[in-house]
Amino acid sequence: MVCRRGVFGLSRLATVAVVFVVLASTTAFAEEFRVAVMQDQKGAAEHFAPLEGYLAKHGVSINLVPTESYSSAAHLFAEGKADGMFSGSGVAATMIMKDVAFPVVRPVRKDGVSTYWAVVVAPEGGQPFTPEASYFKGKRVVYCALASSGQFFFRSIPGALEAAAKTEIAPSHGAAIQAVADGDADVAIVKNLVWNDLKNKYGQLESVGSDPGQNPNNTLILAKQTAPAFTKKLTGALLMLENDLGPEAQAARDGMGIKGYIVTSGADFSHTLGLLEKAGVDENFDFHY
Repeated sequence: MVCRRGVFGLSRLATVAVVFVVLASTTAFAEEFRVAVMQDQKGAAEHFAPLEGYLAKHGVSINLVPTESYSSAAHLFAEGKADGMFSGSGVAATMIMKDVAFPVVRPVRKDGVSTYWAVVVAPEGGQPFTPEASYFKGKRVVYCALASSGQFFFRSIPGALEAAAKTEIAPSHGAAIQAVADGDADVAIVKNLVWNDLKNKYGQLESVGSDPGQNPNNTLILAKQTAPAFTKKLTGALLMLENDLGPEAQAARDGMGIKGYIVTSGADFSHTLGLLEKAGVDENFDFHY
């Protein structure tokens, strides 16, 4: 009888230990859910900081990870070093194409905008852009790698690479614009939202044309293995941001300059996916040309 009580006691201790380990593992996973932030302008990731506090209030713990460039963000996610990513549409669509991630929400800016497109920026008075290789003949072109409003758009134009005198990779759309202003490039292909935010600083430059299609802006994508319960909780909290009157929510909206988030699915990437296919991207693409 004593022996049975001893075994029973050990069994209870073992059960408690197992429960503790499971809970500890679950907590650790939640605390370590890493979300990379792609930055279309230098320092853009800093604006996301209040979002951690807002989500924590709703019981969702994430760790925001700033990235240096679109390429570094793509590799971070592809290598499993990030569990989610606030992503440019080119990288997001590539991950969707590879079936390693799925989109959940995207922000709506305070002006009501949630999509963007590529614009071509050149010195004022320059040749109007036409989506043909001949436009780039002899020109030095700068853009962000792996961007639907950059390298992917450029690569989607047959013969553009062969026509250009030189191509350069910029770490951000803002840096690409600056390169043209400094005379280091003749043409920049950039995100229209960034150009709109910065164009008053560059009176000597202008937009000479654009891509007619639109792409989802700054979509949150999650790794395919993300637990459904966590996905639902994270997505639910973000969708409540617009109507949350708390100080954490206000700080998040103000910090990121947004009204809130809206549901986003693979169908919203129809133009982006078509652009990538024209640029030669498929499920075997290894994030560089």
